[in-house]
Amino acid sequence: MKNSDGNAMPCLPKLVLIGRNAILEALNNEKPMDKILMKRGGVEGTLRVIASKARERGIVLQEVDKSKLDELSESGNHQGVVGLCPAKGYAEIEEILAYAEGRKEEPFILVLDGIMDPHNLGAILRSAEASGVHGVILPKRRSVGLTPVVVKTSSGAVEHILVSRVGNLSDAIVKLKNNGLWIACADLEGSELYNADLSGPIALVIGSEGTGVSRLLVKNSDFSVKIPMFGRIQSLNASVAAGILMYEVVRRRKYMGAAP
Repeated sequence: MKNSDGNAMPCLPKLVLIGRNAILEALNNEKPMDKILMKRGGVEGTLRVIASKARERGIVLQEVDKSKLDELSESGNHQGVVGLCPAKGYAEIEEILAYAEGRKEEPFILVLDGIMDPHNLGAILRSAEASGVHGVILPKRRSVGLTPVVVKTSSGAVEHILVSRVGNLSDAIVKLKNNGLWIACADLEGSELYNADLSGPIALVIGSEGTGVSRLLVKNSDFSVKIPMFGRIQSLNASVAAGILMYEVVRRRKYMGAAP
């Protein structure tokens, strides 16, 4: 379950499961799955069993047109259902915290809300790994998972960073607070980044460039920060904003108080 560094989990042998038997077997053996796509209308027989088991495990179900299933399965022999698996197994939040403790470092965690673009997520994971983030938390809904595009865009970073996927980000934030982390949220109404205290055990909450962080997560955070903007454009690409925020944490941890 671990890579050569003893931290992250390995890539799974399959990214797409085709057909009812393959998906039922995966469900019965509790294999990780991001989402199950079913033909639109007429969920019957084995498909009904698959839907029931998926709901029990909290796996996202989505009805799509047959053309979408044909595209994913290539052969077209999908029997009305396709399962999308992560390119890498997900970790638990407790594993991320234990990883930081094992390195004798204060936890540094990224919480991503509503990142739907796989290229953005891949770029964020690449910057997160480079800046020493211990783990990234994603929601099961309203977020892209660890797809092949994400893996490719991350330039291998996915293999070296723990990623957790949770049903409720607010509950995840409560868990992080209970473990002593401060929650800093990226929000346009926050104080300017360079005036904020980003030292100590911290989780950065970052939303999409379109909708930002949800109001509930902003409310549940300890404080909010914004990146000062000096031009006519008043927003940044999500991955660029995430990189700036992460490296401000690095600056505070590694260079504040250092000799000139």
